[in-house]
Amino acid sequence: MIIRRDPNAPKQNKKNIIVQFLSRILKLIFNKAFYVAFSFILQIAWMGLLLARVISFSRYISFGVEILSFVIVLRILSRKINPSYKLAWSVTIMCIPVFGLLFYLMFGKSRIGSEIQKRFDRLMESGRPFLQEDPSIRETIENENPSMAAQSKYIRDKSGFPLCSNTTAEYFQVGEDMFPVLVKELSKAKHYIFIEYFIINDGVMWQTILKILERKAAQGVDVRLIYDGFGCLSTLPTKYYEKIAAKGIKSMVFNPFRPIVNIIQNNRDHRKICVIDGCTGFTGGINLSDEYINQKERFGHWKDTAVMLKGEAVWNMTVMFLHMWQIVNNIPDEIRYEYYRPHHFHPEPFSGEGYIQPFSDSPLDSEVVGESVYLNIINRAREYVYICTPYLIIDNEMITALSLAAKSGVDVRIMTPGIPDKKIVNMLTHSYYEQLLEAGVRIFEYQPGFLHAKSFVCDDEVAVVGTINLDYRSLYLHFEDGVWMYANPVVLDVKQDFMEALPYCREMDISFCRNQKLAVRATQSLLRVVAPML
Repeated sequence: MIIRRDPNAPKQNKKNIIVQFLSRILKLIFNKAFYVAFSFILQIAWMGLLLARVISFSRYISFGVEILSFVIVLRILSRKINPSYKLAWSVTIMCIPVFGLLFYLMFGKSRIGSEIQKRFDRLMESGRPFLQEDPSIRETIENENPSMAAQSKYIRDKSGFPLCSNTTAEYFQVGEDMFPVLVKELSKAKHYIFIEYFIINDGVMWQTILKILERKAAQGVDVRLIYDGFGCLSTLPTKYYEKIAAKGIKSMVFNPFRPIVNIIQNNRDHRKICVIDGCTGFTGGINLSDEYINQKERFGHWKDTAVMLKGEAVWNMTVMFLHMWQIVNNIPDEIRYEYYRPHHFHPEPFSGEGYIQPFSDSPLDSEVVGESVYLNIINRAREYVYICTPYLIIDNEMITALSLAAKSGVDVRIMTPGIPDKKIVNMLTHSYYEQLLEAGVRIFEYQPGFLHAKSFVCDDEVAVVGTINLDYRSLYLHFEDGVWMYANPVVLDVKQDFMEALPYCREMDISFCRNQKLAVRATQSLLRVVAPML
């Protein structure tokens, strides 16, 4: 069969390409994020040029800046922070003296302001009596499995959230499975709904949820919403909280993103939490945007995961939200903890198998809970560890743990996206493949699209599902949350999901890494140096 080609087709295609290109340019220009980014660049350039100009007037000033840079580098090297951060900032400051110093003074601190930290510490202290663990649960798990008890004890002691039982869990392999269940549970709310998400984007998903929230607020349900200022920078209009306040929904923005250079812009609320009447809770990687339920296609098929809890463990998630609500609102009033307890509106006993421990991680302390939970699982694995992560930008501790586990005979597998959402970040992710593959770690890329899931599962015993990526931002700079689960049926569901996704993956090998073009490998080496700052 002869396929006849339309002679006008190339012109039509070229015209379409031009139209699409121009529409993208216009969309970029009229995007709020564009103006914020442009403002940032102008401010940094202006300050850098001003500083350079001042230095040029006097060799004493120039010498003073050099001394200051040297002192700051010494200070960085002496701090109790990740060595990768030390290397990244030290190299930047010494190689680009003026701008490197300026960047560090603006963005070098990974912690939010001291006032917010004091508020956070006060809330954790006031909430401690209400986060007491049941001694009988602790005794039972210690008798059953001392290794798992030690993992759980670390989470309790360092994040402040106790181990729970009497809780059921349901795991969702994709967002479109979770969404109708979330809608159903929201529709049943009678007392309060707490929602905290990094991204909210107007569309089918959000409009469906918003209509329920509006209806529930009109019925007298206490509806509260927290969304992140940066995550929603290009998805929600300015002062969106005022618009939905008119619908009876209490709403606040975490760390509003303003076009003013400020170190606290580095810290974001990356958590995804929904609590309904204190006894039903959702978390995972799924944001409130249509691509997460494949209602809209972005980067192919979007694979994400979530977990729904029902029972006593939801209390941990409720307290997480209440603390964040107080921090964002700067409210001095005490929290009525007893009113929000799981049994306050659900006097009947809860059922459930095994142990569940929702926890949060905060940039306000020196403890990297998220990474430590992951390292605990890897270091104690006997048979296998299966990991899903959209980004693989890891420090030496994580590389060593993964490599040692694989060299010790543990089946270590990591699944990453086949279609990335950020090409530079994906190039950086690829830079870690070779060392891990050489150690025996198996890496798979999900070919249908973008894998946004964040999960660990190990030895048919323990699993973690939550918001914590294997990258520096999640592990060190953002507020995150996760659910640690042991001896619960959902652990096998997480494993099954991983195994069912494998046929849709491409297994990576050493040749992929070694056949990269020289320019790509050079770029990857440079990106590795500044990875903690990306």
